[in-house]
Amino acid sequence: MDAFYASIEQRDRPDLRGRPVIVGADPRGRGVVSAASYEARRFGVHSAMPIGRAARLCPGGVFLPVDMDKYVRVSREIMAILAEFTPLLEALSIDEAFLDVTGTRALFGDGLEQARRIKARVREVVDLTASVGVATNKFIAKVASDLRKPDGLVVVAAGGEAQFLAPLPIARLWGVGRVAASDLESMGIRTIGQLATIAPEHLKGRFGRSAIVLNALANGVDERVVEPFAPPKSMGAEATFERDHRDVERLRQTLRGQAERVARELRAEGLAGRTVTLKLRFADFSTITRSHTDDPTQDGLTIYREARDLLARVVLRQPVRLVGLSVSSLSPVGEGQLPLLGPDTVRRERLARALDRLVERFGDESIVPASLLARRRPRTPPGETSTGLDSYGG
Repeated sequence: MDAFYASIEQRDRPDLRGRPVIVGADPRGRGVVSAASYEARRFGVHSAMPIGRAARLCPGGVFLPVDMDKYVRVSREIMAILAEFTPLLEALSIDEAFLDVTGTRALFGDGLEQARRIKARVREVVDLTASVGVATNKFIAKVASDLRKPDGLVVVAAGGEAQFLAPLPIARLWGVGRVAASDLESMGIRTIGQLATIAPEHLKGRFGRSAIVLNALANGVDERVVEPFAPPKSMGAEATFERDHRDVERLRQTLRGQAERVARELRAEGLAGRTVTLKLRFADFSTITRSHTDDPTQDGLTIYREARDLLARVVLRQPVRLVGLSVSSLSPVGEGQLPLLGPDTVRRERLARALDRLVERFGDESIVPASLLARRRPRTPPGETSTGLDSYGG
């Protein structure tokens, strides 16, 4: 989808169409940009940028808070549309998916025709534009979908994968972040085509086993299949504070609320996780993570206690800018598994499901742990931002 969050806001508020829209934290605070419309991108604004910088680059922009519930609803509508074309559908994120349409060509036409149909159907049902890449494998299709946004459609013919990739900058390659791109550029490798000519043996010293994968991708080779209904790798939540601080009790309070949010999402998806990870970002932007693995859980109190114990082992040598937690090593939870748990856990699980129904009906603020009441606020405070639950990401 094109500038998904911002496009939804422009759709729902016609007065915002054609104007730079920035979805994220309060511009007076220190959070980040979650999404920027294409009008805002012309000013240099992009996702994950500090919100204060976005405000300086685009002082005339319209800054809106994240409405994750609305974006999730629209995402589900779009995924339902995609499922009309093939059962081989793999959601990559809230606004992106892979489809293997090999087996549905007799019904809907070749890849190009299906791409056109999908774009038209999405526009008809949700009044938003989508950009589509069509190719013989996932990596090429992904790159193609990004090239002509917004409302793009790029087809890469079979056999033309390496030629298509050759002129593109090395940063377009999956697995190449800023550090890796800098290392490759220092070696004189600036395009994917240049990397494709380098034998993996010459890169193993820097990239290890990844060198073989990078070389294959650079040559347009990607053997991964579309995995329908693949469970998410992790679910998590983060919050950036208005001011850096060392207040351990405040960190615990924040983690308590995040644990409940993540637990609700786990229960909604019928999943439990074994690994709880604490994330802390300090005043100098250095970031640490600490993890603990135990029995599978979808209980907010259990998740919080594990995160709290991890926090207790960290020496706060600097003030904290951001705190978050995530749950990974996920697996489905069967209804019949609850009796195998201890009585207290069973009671908490049943209570949690009852509370989930109340929250679904009356909103996130209708039920909160008593320990949060002293610090309870109607919404995320100005200057602080909480990211949505990462239901698909790793």
